[in-house]
This record gives sequence, C-alpha cells and structure tokens, in this order.
Amino acid sequence: MNNTPQLCVSVGIGCRQHSVAIGLPNGDVLDEFDILHRPEGFKQFFERIDHHCRQHGKVVAVAMEGYNGYARPLDSLVKVRGYQLYNINNLKLARFKEIFPAAAKNDRIDACKGLELFQLRDHLPLAKDVLQEVMPTPQENDMLKRLSRRRRSLVNEKSRLQGRLQTDLHAVCPGLLDITKNADSLWFLRFIASVDELTKLSRLRLSTLNKIPSVGRKYAAIIKAWQPNASFSHEVEWVGEMIIADAQRILALKDDIKALELRCKTLINDSRIAQLIDSVPGFAVICASELAGEIGTIDRFASERSLALYLGMANLDNSSGKFRGSKAPKHVNKRAKGAMMTAVDRHRKCVPESQRYYEKKRIEGKSHNQAIRSLGRQLCRIIFRMLKKNRLYEIRQDNEKNA
Repeated sequence: MNNTPQLCVSVGIGCRQHSVAIGLPNGDVLDEFDILHRPEGFKQFFERIDHHCRQHGKVVAVAMEGYNGYARPLDSLVKVRGYQLYNINNLKLARFKEIFPAAAKNDRIDACKGLELFQLRDHLPLAKDVLQEVMPTPQENDMLKRLSRRRRSLVNEKSRLQGRLQTDLHAVCPGLLDITKNADSLWFLRFIASVDELTKLSRLRLSTLNKIPSVGRKYAAIIKAWQPNASFSHEVEWVGEMIIADAQRILALKDDIKALELRCKTLINDSRIAQLIDSVPGFAVICASELAGEIGTIDRFASERSLALYLGMANLDNSSGKFRGSKAPKHVNKRAKGAMMTAVDRHRKCVPESQRYYEKKRIEGKSHNQAIRSLGRQLCRIIFRMLKKNRLYEIRQDNEKNA
C-alpha cells in the first residue's frame, strides 16, 4: 500500500476545542469527534486512536492545522507516540478547497477534508504540497527556537517602551533627552530610575550622581550642566511616575534579554546547525540561534530554493504572456527572514566579495533591501550546502567563490 499509513487522523485545531476525524487511506471515515484542549481531551484522543489501531493496524499518521501554534502541546505528544506528523499548510489548503470545495464550512468538515488529503497525496501533487511532514528536530534547536523567539518578543517590547519613554520625556521634561545621544544607554535609564519623583532629577547632588551605576564623572558633569536649566511641564505630577516606571521596566528587560543571549550562546555549542551558521561572517550568536531554531533540521527542505523561500530570500515567478515579473511568497517564516536580513547586511561588511556583489546590485538600480535579499539568495545556496555536507564556511582567496 505504498508508504501510505494504515490509519489516518486529521485534526482541525481550535483555541479551546479540536475536531478530529479518523479514517483509512481509501477515504472511509471511521470516527468523528471533538476533544477539549485539556489533558482529558488529549487522553480521549489517543484512546480513540488506539481503539482503531487494534482493528486497522498500528501505522498512524496525524495531520493538523496550526502545527506549533494552538496545536501545542498536542503536536509534541503525537511525536512522542512515534506517529507520523503532518502540518496542513493553510495557504495551500485554501487553494485545495477552491478546487475541491465542500458543501459547507465548519471544523468537522475541515477535519474530514484532511482525510481527503491523505487519500489524494500519492496521486495529486497539490494535495501532497498541502500536507508537509514534520521532521524530527534536535532538542537543542527546539530550545533555541523558544529562547530566540522569547528574546525577540522582549526586544520588541523594549523598543515600544523606549519610544513611549522618549515621547513622554519630550512632553514633560523638554531638553532632558539632549544630554544623551542614546536614550537607551544604561547610565541615562539608571539616572531616571534613581528617583521616585521626576522633578528630583534636577536637585540630585554630585555625590548622589556618582553613586548611580554607569554614570561616573563624565556623565555626572553633563547632568550638573543640565540641572540649572531643567524645566518640567504641569503634567509631570502624574506622567512623571509613568516615565520612571518605563525606565525601570526597560532596565529589567535589558537584564532578561542579556540572560537569554547567554543561554543561546551556551546552547550553540550543542547545536551543529547553529555552529555551522555561526561560522558565516557577520551572522554571530543571535542570528545563528534564530536561524537554527527556525530551520530545525535541513531535512525539511528538498532543495536550496525551498530553504530560500522559507527564509524570505527568494520570490515566486509571476509571469504571464509577455509580462515577466515576480511576487513575494506568503509562506515565509518572518522571524527567520528578519534574522537573515540583519545577518546578511552585516555579512557584506565582513566579506569583500559579498560587498562587491551588493554594490553591483545597487548600481543595477535595486534598493538596499532588494540588494540584501539578492545577496541573501546566494548565501542560501551556500548555507544549504554547508548544512547538507556538515561543512563550516570558508573564505577562499584570490577572488574565488565563497563556500
């Protein structure tokens, strides 16, 4: 019966409840039921599968929408059981539904639609593209994925708070931001967070300023020069405490981000993918951690083009007749794309040949981001070969190609 499993399970993922359909490869539906996103629901899920396994064989494949989203932790429990796990690509599923529409739309019908995909995947390429097998990934890469995503979330939160802090300072204490070139600097944030009322900043003595960590004599002198001209608006009475709270929160976020970066740096030593990517000049610990976590395993990708599409470094052909064009793919990992854009921009500054390629694209009329993506497309080829062949990045001399 080819490589088709003897028992097919399709799960329509919801926030609090999931719809399940169990069937055979020939399309016969054996069971339909709903489970709650709770331990008792998961127990019911596996009990019903075990019941049908005793009658129809032990090879089980599970397809679910929203893998790694609301499906957690059901998806990981499925993998622990040793079942084959498939992610249903929602974008391609929508196209599949347009070609093979159902009579109506609800979670149970969607679950049964997943069984149709199992039935057709060996005969219809589109159905095969909708079902993407989830390959096992090393635990260290799963950990890097969680840690790097957490770090990115905290960095975004810090950026939002910093923008709000600067806006409030402009409105409440004009001129205070002029004493620093970087409102994100430690000494400035600790200076603001050192008081319980914002107006006290203009009255702090030199001895007190010298005790604030990171201020020192240099910045204490700058603050003393500002104090005689300090001015506060009438809003300082109630907005001042918000500014101080934001400064304290930004300082706490900085500590949390630094701790996560240290954990990522330690984990890189256990992740071969992260080590290989880290060997590319300019990629460094953070970008290597993000990419290793989001890639997981190179076995997921059939070709370097698939990897490039996933990382957002390649466009899809969108030509028609005499028109020649392209469009950005929608199934891009935005976190991996952001890491690649940052890393490639740094990379070109470290490798002369890459910088020349970037400048060539700019001369051709491409924007900065377009030139970075063009260079990133070339690097995807190299990274794909590196991960497949387990080779570190090498810079060849005498204008030879990078490998």
